Formats: sequence, C-alpha cells, structure tokens
Amino acid sequence: MRMILAAVATAALSLTAAGCASMGAGTAPSQAAAKPDAQLQAAIAGPQRTASNVERDGWRKPGQLLAFWGVRPGGTVLEIAPGAGYWTEILAPFMRATNGRYIATGADLSNPELSQASKDARARFEQRWADASIWGQVSVVNFGPRSGPLGAPNSVDVVFTARNVHNFMANGIWEKTLADTFAVLKPGGVFAVEEHRANPGMQDPKAESGYVTEAYVIETAQKAGFQLAERSELLANPKDTKDHPFGVWTLPPVKRTAPAGQPANPNFDRTKYDAIGESDRMALRFVKPKS
Repeated sequence: MRMILAAVATAALSLTAAGCASMGAGTAPSQAAAKPDAQLQAAIAGPQRTASNVERDGWRKPGQLLAFWGVRPGGTVLEIAPGAGYWTEILAPFMRATNGRYIATGADLSNPELSQASKDARARFEQRWADASIWGQVSVVNFGPRSGPLGAPNSVDVVFTARNVHNFMANGIWEKTLADTFAVLKPGGVFAVEEHRANPGMQDPKAESGYVTEAYVIETAQKAGFQLAERSELLANPKDTKDHPFGVWTLPPVKRTAPAGQPANPNFDRTKYDAIGESDRMALRFVKPKS
C-alpha cells in the first residue's frame, strides 16, 4: 500500500465555520493567508498527485485556499463538479488519513435522458479513484438539472465548487445548485466558491465569457439563505484584463486559439495571454446559518 501521509489523525475533528461572523456583501476582502495544517500539507506534497496538477499549484494555492475555506481533518467534504480531479487528488487521501469523508458529484444516472458519453465519463471518474488504499472510499452522488438531493439533510461540513459557477449559469442550474447545497450542509457549515472574476457591472446571465461578477455570486448565494463570512484576494491576478477573444479559456491552462468547437489556430499569437497567466479569481466563504 502506498503511504500518502506521514501521520494519521487519532481523532476526527469537525469541519466548522466557527468564528465566522455574519457579514454583508460589503465585507472587506481578507489579505491574510491562512496556513494549512501539517496533514493537509502532506497530502499536497504526496506522491499520489500528477505532475500536471502540481505544476498549477502556484496559481491555485491549494493549501492556503483550503485553509481559508475551513477544511480541517476528519469531517465530510462534498465537491460539486470535480472535473479532472485536481482537488480529489488532495482531499481524498487527506480525508482517508484523518477518518473523514470525501464526496464528489457525477453525472446524474437517474436521468433517463443522460447521454452515453456522460455515463462513460462518470464510470472513468469512479474507476480512477477506486483504489481505497490510496484514496479511501470516494463517494459519487448524482448531480444535474433533474437530480435529487446531494445527500441527507444537514449532513455535510463543507461543500465547495471551483471554477464552475459560469457553467451552472450557462446550464440554468445555479439556483438549483445553491438550494441543493443549502439543504445538504449542516447548520454552521461552509459553502466555498472559487470563480473567474468579472469586472464590476452588469452580469451576463449565461456568463458566456466564463467570468462572473463577485457581486452576483454573493447576491444569489445570500438570496438562497447563505451568509457571507469572508472574501479573499488569495487568487487575485491584476494582470487579467478579462477582454480576451475566446473568453477566459484564452488564458492558461486551456489556451484556446479559436472559438469553441473549431480547430486550433496555429497562427494565433499567445504571447500576451501566456504572460497574464491564469485568471483573476474570487475566493468566497459562505456559511449556512445555525438557526
């Protein structure tokens, strides 16, 4: 069995939003960088991670971001739309080693109209994390426009989603996602969001550029019942002008050189976009009120 972490927690600690005050949309962003504990640092440094994901750590700042979101040993964490598994590589072994639980969403197998491609993608995702000696018991729950609850009511400590709000908006399921998240979280639990940040102004309801205003995310989350606990500038990138020809996907890591669905353009000059780096992003921590 591969050893992922140097030590295993002797007791499970709860993931809570302890100390998070109820704040409005004007809450000043935090400039302090939260520090991950030793076990989380060990998971981030572990040999189970792929080189391509490790290379992005400078932009994604996994330890500081998870610490800011309040992820601690031994609780239950649910990730909505995990994509290729950047966070799964870190959180699954971390939760395994600390007697916690990592849950991810997958294609909604209860939907009779689900495409075979979506079914196959979920099967590949589940197979990738099947080795319990490395990843623990990774649970996958149905998620989509018609899906049921994400779990039992009031059963999860932290729900988070990274770079997905624009997709939920484009597919018309952002409000449903908020409602499902609110229902599954424990009172006092954390809803954490990372998203490409648009400049202040009117929000395109379909978020076709991939950018979303921070005010829109906060307003819609508060409408769903959440309280804003804290904002962070941890993922800010002042070089991002947010006016790219192919939206946020012009930037790394996607590096699009043509409209979506069209062949790559070998003559497209990527120089200035590569110099920008990854997008300017918001990092938000909401809480579900205790009463």
